Amino acid sequence: MAGALTDPTRAPVAFGRRAVPQLFGELLRAGAAARLRALTSLCDLVHEPERLYQAVTGGFLKQLKVLFRDEDPSVRAKTCELLHLLTSHSIGRQAVLASSLLPPLCQLLDDSSFSCRRNVHRVLSRLALLPAGAEALLSLVPKLMLKLTKEEDEEVQLLLLSTLTHCSRLDALPGLASDGVSLLGRKLSHRSSIIRREAAAAMMALSVPMDGKRQVCEDAEVLPVLVGLLRDKDVEVQANAAGVIMNTVIITTGKQRCLDLDVLPVLLGLLSEKHGDDDEEEMKKRRKALIMYVLRALTSLAEAPNGRRLLLEQLPLLEKKAEAAGADQDIRRATQTAIQVITWTP
Repeated sequence: MAGALTDPTRAPVAFGRRAVPQLFGELLRAGAAARLRALTSLCDLVHEPERLYQAVTGGFLKQLKVLFRDEDPSVRAKTCELLHLLTSHSIGRQAVLASSLLPPLCQLLDDSSFSCRRNVHRVLSRLALLPAGAEALLSLVPKLMLKLTKEEDEEVQLLLLSTLTHCSRLDALPGLASDGVSLLGRKLSHRSSIIRREAAAAMMALSVPMDGKRQVCEDAEVLPVLVGLLRDKDVEVQANAAGVIMNTVIITTGKQRCLDLDVLPVLLGLLSEKHGDDDEEEMKKRRKALIMYVLRALTSLAEAPNGRRLLLEQLPLLEKKAEAAGADQDIRRATQTAIQVITWTP
């Protein structure tokens, strides 16, 4: 139609199932402008599950590898954006991991275009949601830790921390070998509660192995900051900080350092806080995680003579928690275990 309006930033799209093959065919044409228009139209199309499935299973992904090396930074950035959209679904993540795209994609972490780098981090963060993805990215952990010190954009920092958390939950050793405790420790005091939350989550993953517990204790700044985060206004920040402390006080050095930092009154204060029954279900889950971590930390601290002596004075609080009519079964059992350890006599 002569009077029809066309969008100059997008390529014409064929009807139905012809659209995806047609647009991927456009990517092979000369001219960065034509490729960019085709990529923009593909980004629109793959929001539809049927088109996403077609793009992923139709053998088209291999064509993106050439575009990673395109001279036009806009083409590289838009290619990574398309890949980000394709990995929004599990089948897309699996297809990318099964392809040969990951090595050339990771090279774009050093791309001159910020938009391209940000989209790469978005893709990696989604790939790390799968255990296979986290495993594939383990060799990249040292580089990601280094990037954490250089990237200033908050979204990129958040994506980096999320990727590192999932990788470290699978295997904490690469992160620990890359000075992860010290690097993450600097993010625990970030002005953004989301950054603090993710940094504490990554630190909790690193504190699971024995070497991680030792490194947390040996760093002069990490534990004092974590104790301070127990008073944070964000419940997830509190829970993740409590999780690191829970892991750390398993070893003797961790117990002594936390007792020296006077952590017991803070932990007990969290137990005695009262909250309304009108909390949303998700908030209740977060508070439950916080209380469980606190109780397990108290149980470990009770194994130290000084900790047991101080906790014996707080038995009424714990007994009240165990006997609360509306108490969750898991919380009740964890409280009873803490009481048994506190009251144990040889």
